[in-house]
Amino acid sequence: MEKAFPLKGLSKFSREAWNSVWTQLTLGAACLTLLSSCQGMLGEIEKEESLDKPLVLTTFTVLADMASNVAGERLVVKSITKHGAEIHGYQPTPTDLVNASKADLILENGFGLELWAKKFTASAGNVPTAVMSDGMKPILIEGDLYAGKPNPHAWMSPQRAMQYVDRMVEAFIKLDPSGEIIFQENARIYKSRLAKLDKELRDSLSLIPLSKRVLVTCEGAFSYLAEDYGMEEAYLWPVNAESQVTPKRMRKLIEVIQARKIPAIFCESTVSSKAQIQVAKASGAKFGGVFYVDSLSDINGPASTLLDLQRHNVRLIKSALLSNGEES
Repeated sequence: MEKAFPLKGLSKFSREAWNSVWTQLTLGAACLTLLSSCQGMLGEIEKEESLDKPLVLTTFTVLADMASNVAGERLVVKSITKHGAEIHGYQPTPTDLVNASKADLILENGFGLELWAKKFTASAGNVPTAVMSDGMKPILIEGDLYAGKPNPHAWMSPQRAMQYVDRMVEAFIKLDPSGEIIFQENARIYKSRLAKLDKELRDSLSLIPLSKRVLVTCEGAFSYLAEDYGMEEAYLWPVNAESQVTPKRMRKLIEVIQARKIPAIFCESTVSSKAQIQVAKASGAKFGGVFYVDSLSDINGPASTLLDLQRHNVRLIKSALLSNGEES
C-alpha cells in the first residue's frame, strides 16, 4: 500500500503501528466513499424490494384506482395506460409488454372495452387475468354499428362498481391468500364510500327537471349512470373505438337537442370535442364542459380518483341542466 507520509526515524514497532493505523484510516475513508456513492443504490434496492410484492397491472387508470383501494399495501398496482389515454383502441408499446411480462395478475374491464387485451396478455406470456365485468348483465348498445353489443362502461354506475370490487377481492385472494382479511376489509370500506357516492349522485341528479334529464355526449359512455338515476342519453357515436363523426350522426343529434330543448351538451376528455362544439352551435345548446370517463385526470386534475371523477361529472351535469334554480 502506498504510504502518504515518510516513516524514516520511526522504530520498527512504530512503523508497524503506523502502517496498521493508516490501513484502517484508508479503509474507513474508502468505506465512507462507497457508502455515499451506494446510498442511491440502496434506495434502488429498497425500491426493487417493494416490487417483491405481487404486481397487478390494470388496463386503464380507473381500474388502477379501484384496485389500489382494495389492495392497500399488500400489492403493487399500476395501470398499463397513462392518464388521458384513449383505451378502446390503445396500441401497447414494447415497454408495456416488458412490464406486463413481470406482472402476477392483469385486471381488465371486459364487455369489449379493451379490443387489444387478449393479444396483449398472450404476447406478455399469458399472465393470469381477471375480468371485472364477468357475471354482470350488460346494457346493450342500441342502433348504429355496435347494436346488440355490451356497453362497456359499467364502472360509471357506483352500484356496478361495487361488483367490480367483489371481483377484485376474489382475484386478489387467489393471488395472495394470506391477505384475505385485509382485502375484504379494504373492500368493505371502499364499497361504503361507493354507496355514499351513489346516494350523493342520486340526490343531486333528482333536482334536474324530468324534461331536462337528457345527457348528450360524444361517446355513449353514460348508459349505466343514466339507468341508475332516471336519465336518457344521446351521443355522436356509441364507443370511441368507432368514433367516426358523420354528417348524418351530427344532424340526427342536432334534431334531438332541438326537439327536446336540451340546454347543454358535453364531451369526454379522451377525444376531441371539436365536433360536439359544432353541434352545440348548430343546435343552440351550450357546450357544458368535459367529462372524465375512460381515464382519470392526473393528481392535480379534477378527476384523480373514480369518486372525484363521478363528482366532477355530476357537478357539470347539474350546473348545465339545472337552470334558474328549477327543481323537479
